[in-house]
Amino acid sequence: MTNILRDGFEEMNIYYNEEILEKFSIYKRLLKEWNKKMNITAITDDKEIDIKHFLDSSAILNSNIIKYDDRIIDIGTGGGFPGVPIKILLPETKITLFDSLKKRLKFLDLVIEELDLKNIETVHGRAEEFGRKNDYRETYDIAVSRAVASLNTLSEYCLPFVKKEGYFIAMKGPDASDELKNAQNAIKKLGGNVEKIQDIHIPFSELDHKIIAIKKIRNTPKQYPRGGGNPKKKPL
Repeated sequence: MTNILRDGFEEMNIYYNEEILEKFSIYKRLLKEWNKKMNITAITDDKEIDIKHFLDSSAILNSNIIKYDDRIIDIGTGGGFPGVPIKILLPETKITLFDSLKKRLKFLDLVIEELDLKNIETVHGRAEEFGRKNDYRETYDIAVSRAVASLNTLSEYCLPFVKKEGYFIAMKGPDASDELKNAQNAIKKLGGNVEKIQDIHIPFSELDHKIIAIKKIRNTPKQYPRGGGNPKKKPL
């Protein structure tokens, strides 16, 4: 495990030490244990977890946008990706792990405790509702998401959380061009502007990603995000 992570971090030029590698090892053990009780991930092989969850999530740091003390929200975090790997690698960040499934968050609460992570919280809810709450709306430096949804839908879920001059960073597959074209209207309406599209290769795999960095240049109009499942049913 540590060899794949060690070599992967070196190839991606991401700082690590033995304590970081140990935290990933514990995280993987907990993920595999809990996955026997509930469906957290379809990826259960040791090597595949290292590559497709840990290195894949860590690749977002290659965008060079996330700073060590940023306040970050991970929308649709699932098993904690990419929020927990970001926290392990950049311990000074302040992280909110946000998901609509409570039992996943129970697992993540245990991960936080076992890894002794500070300034990280789990929040249960729907992004279209919490994006309107004063305590969450436009209070984050960065919103990240690896969730499986189209970019126009994800933009409506994520951009309302981001403060002006902050970023929404989406991790997409290599064929994201059409998705990006279809999302231009949504991004503009929500106050965003695509600043950077970066190709990323995940070591020890055939996985290639596009990291799409959307800068928040204007406040999101009050009518967004829309409720009633509209971001998904009727994307902007």
